[in-house]
Amino acid sequence: MDKKKKRRYLRAVILVILFGAIVFTIYSTFTKEKVEVLQEGDMAPDFELVDMNGHTHRLSDYKGQGVFLNFWGTWCKPCESEFPVIDHYYKTYQNDGIQVLAINIAETDFTVQKYVENKGLTFPVLIDKSKSVMSTYNINPLPTTFLINPEGEIEKFITGEMTDEMILNNMKQIMPKDI
Repeated sequence: MDKKKKRRYLRAVILVILFGAIVFTIYSTFTKEKVEVLQEGDMAPDFELVDMNGHTHRLSDYKGQGVFLNFWGTWCKPCESEFPVIDHYYKTYQNDGIQVLAINIAETDFTVQKYVENKGLTFPVLIDKSKSVMSTYNINPLPTTFLINPEGEIEKFITGEMTDEMILNNMKQIMPKDI
């Protein structure tokens, strides 16, 4: 093959690859599932997950209570820093209508159970094995916490690590008024 034919062949291959990349980009843009971003004041989407003790938890079961909904991972250092404080205030305020649901993102039961036992956590820990709740709540990064008021609305959401004072104030913010 002479040089002209090689160059023409190479240009054709490059054009086909570029055309394919453009078609793929357009196709994936139009077929991508649209994840609606949740806002403060929206109703919190209901979900059903099982905790480490085999109990099923539905967010709707907690209507009338404030829910501190925390998404986390065992590898997440800020999550690890928050947990002792969250657990302390959970123990303090659970009888005042504050619930904590900690949703682990798709790690194994063994890994999560070992972590929970090592940390001595007392609040319900759930695993989102299919990442469906993570996707619904559009979680990125970890930790992310949603404050859900007694009416089931998103009061506020926080991404990143919270201080002791922030955790306390956020729990008080979603505490039912009639208790």
